[in-house]
Amino acid sequence: MVRLSTALAAALPASAAAETVLGAYIFSRHGDRTAKKTPPTGLTNLGYQQVHDSGNYYSSRYVAADSQYHILGLNSSTVKLSQLAVSAPADGVLQNSASAFLQGLYPPVGANASAQTLANGTSVDAPLDGFQLIPIAAISSNAGSEDTTWLQDATGCANAETSSNQYFYSAEYEALLASTMDFYQRLYPVVNQTFSMKDMSFKNAYSIYDLINVAEIHNATIQSNDLVTASEDTFHQLLTLANSHEFGLAYNQSSPIRGVAGMQLAAEIVDFLNGTIAGAGKQKLGIQFGAYGTFLSFFGLSQLAGHADGDNFYGIADYAATMTFELYTDADVSTYPTTADDVRVRFMYNNGTTTVAQAPTVYPLFGQQSLNLSWADFAGNMSAFSIGSTEHWCSACGNSTGVCAPFSATAAASSSSSGNGNGLSPAVNGVIGAMVTLAVILLIEGLIVLVGGLRIVRKKDLRSSPGSSLSGPAKA
Repeated sequence: MVRLSTALAAALPASAAAETVLGAYIFSRHGDRTAKKTPPTGLTNLGYQQVHDSGNYYSSRYVAADSQYHILGLNSSTVKLSQLAVSAPADGVLQNSASAFLQGLYPPVGANASAQTLANGTSVDAPLDGFQLIPIAAISSNAGSEDTTWLQDATGCANAETSSNQYFYSAEYEALLASTMDFYQRLYPVVNQTFSMKDMSFKNAYSIYDLINVAEIHNATIQSNDLVTASEDTFHQLLTLANSHEFGLAYNQSSPIRGVAGMQLAAEIVDFLNGTIAGAGKQKLGIQFGAYGTFLSFFGLSQLAGHADGDNFYGIADYAATMTFELYTDADVSTYPTTADDVRVRFMYNNGTTTVAQAPTVYPLFGQQSLNLSWADFAGNMSAFSIGSTEHWCSACGNSTGVCAPFSATAAASSSSSGNGNGLSPAVNGVIGAMVTLAVILLIEGLIVLVGGLRIVRKKDLRSSPGSSLSGPAKA
C-alpha cells in the first residue's frame, strides 16, 4: 500500500510535559492473511508479527510507566482487565489479530513474577512464561467479514446493502468497467486457476487485486507473473482500481447509510471515551479490530477523504493499520479533570504496522483545520452521523426482523393508532384502498381510450419495440 501523504499531517508532539493522556480508543485492521478467494482465510505468520509489533508500539506509548504518553492510572506490566475493553467480530482472522496485538501490548511477565501460592504452600507458576490472558468480546457486526469479498455482506443492514448495490449502476462505475476491461482481461493467465474470463473486469477489482497481492507476498513463483511485473504501473493500477471500487461501496455522500459500519464505530468510540470521562478513568483503553470497509466508511463520514491533500484516505487501509482517538488534557495532572471542558481529543492514523520508526500521524477531522478538538466539538461532530442504539440501527437500515422485530411492531402500532379510527383493521383498510385506487385507474384509462383514440400496449410489447427507451439498464 502506498504510504499516506503527509502534506497536511502534523508530527506528534516532541514533548508532552504539559499534557496528560487520559484514555484512548484504537481501531485496527488485521495483519497479513490468505486471500479471500480461497476461504477460509487465515492469519499468516507475517500478519501475526505485524499486529504484535503494533501492540508493542502502543505498549511503549500507553502502558510503559516512563512514557510521556502513559495513560493516567493504566496498569504497567501486569494487566488490570477492568481498565481494558477489547472486541473483534466473530471472525478468525480478526480475533487472532486482536490476540496477537494484546500479546504485544501486555507481554508475558515471567513465570516467577506471576507465581501464585496455594493454601497448602505449593507455588504455581503461570504457563507460557507468565502469558497474560485478556478476553476479547466477539461482536456480531461484520462477523465472518474476512471470508466475504463484499464488505456490506457482513453488516446485516438492508438499506446499506441496497445503497452499495446502487454503486454498480453509477456513471463512475460504468465508465471504469468499460475503460479497464482490456486491462483486466490481459491479466487472465495470472489468475485463471481461480477466475474465469467473464470474471475479469472492474466488477471484481478488489478480489483480483487481493489474490495477486497475496501471491506477490507469499508465492516464490506465480504463473504468467511477467504480465504483472512487465510494467511498474500494472500492480499500482490494480491497487488504485481496487481502492476506487471499495470506496464506492463503502461510502457515498448522497446516501450516508452506505457508511453504516463507520456510523456504528463512531458511536462506540464516543460511548467508550465518554465513559472514561464520566467514570474518572475506570475504563482507560478501548481496542477494536475490524475490516478495511469500516476504515473507508469512517474516512468518508468524518471528511478525511474530502479534505485537501487527503486523497490517500480513499485507499484501502493496509494490514495492521490503526486509527487512534486519544483523550487528553492540556496539563500535567495526577487526577482526572472534574469537567469535560478540560478534555481534548486528537485523531491519529498509521497506514500499516505501527512502530517507533513508523509512528502514527495526527490529522484533522470533520473538515476542520485544528488537530486538537475539544471534547464537546469532537462528540458533537461524531454524534451527527453515528448510530448508537439498536432501535436507531433498525430504523436507519430498514430492518424489521430478528432483533428489529420489537421496534417494527412498535412502529406499526403507532401508525395504526394515528389512523382514521374507522374501526377496521389495517389489512382491511389496505384492501379497500387498493380496490378504490384500481377503480380510479381503470376509469381514467377508459376515458383516455374513448376520447383520445389511444391504444393500450402491454409493457412487454413496448420493451421489445425497436429503439424503446424502456429496455432497462445493462447488467454489469
